[in-house]
Amino acid sequence: MRPIHHRLAGRVRAHVFLCMLAYYIVWHMRRALAPVLFDDHDRETAEAARLSPVAKAKVSTAAKTKAARKRTHEGRPVHSFRTLLQDLATLTRNIVRIGRGARAAMLASPTPLQQDVFNRLGIPIAS
Repeated sequence: MRPIHHRLAGRVRAHVFLCMLAYYIVWHMRRALAPVLFDDHDRETAEAARLSPVAKAKVSTAAKTKAARKRTHEGRPVHSFRTLLQDLATLTRNIVRIGRGARAAMLASPTPLQQDVFNRLGIPIAS
């Protein structure tokens, strides 16, 4: 949230609100995309193995296997959140015009990983 270059109270509140909203969106995305990230996607099993609610949280066996193999159970490479966003950034939509004709929108074909991510988030890829 730092640095904050606002002086008016309303702008400071808006800045904090936008930071918290962004964090909330990232939190939900990481939960939905945990199977393709290095994050633990089987938290229920790990939670069941805990002896006490105040004991240190443990990583599930499935997450340890995923991290060791660096592959998902589908065989795709596992990503960090940052590298996954970099991969998604390659999906482009371009407006093209041939000569003086009408403009047309062209969407790059998504890779299987990109399609999987959009499906897990419940976002249709517009054509």
